[in-house]
Amino acid sequence: MYDRLLLPTDMSAGIEDAIDHAIDAAERYDAELHVLYVVDTDAYSSYPGDEYVHELEGLESALEQAGTDAVEAIADEAEAAGLETTEVVRHGVPHEEILRYGDEADIGLTVVGSKNRSGEYRRLLGSVAERVVNLSERPVTVVKSPVDE
Repeated sequence: MYDRLLLPTDMSAGIEDAIDHAIDAAERYDAELHVLYVVDTDAYSSYPGDEYVHELEGLESALEQAGTDAVEAIADEAEAAGLETTEVVRHGVPHEEILRYGDEADIGLTVVGSKNRSGEYRRLLGSVAERVVNLSERPVTVVKSPVDE
């Protein structure tokens, strides 16, 4: 049914449930698993002023390395299960890059993790998973995990 699955990760608490779900689905469908981390450009580009240039370059590099490590760890787990994986790290706005990558790689199913949070929290901050679900033209599975607030 699906040849390629996408698992975006942000290294947050609760992603383990989504990882397990994506690996299980890829095994069931005999599909490639694409693992994507998006370095959120807003995290390091929202600081004005030249005095921050060196610190921001360090922050961008640290975020990229953390993302690479996360993607590699998930890919190792998937490969141990016998799955073919593709590891990707991109820079941009997370939900936009997830959707763009889904189109470029012709992803059949995206598996996103989401934390069970109160409505008030979601209203104030929103959710990458919600944006992906609402804007995607492709199937998306949301795997919710409880978290302590």
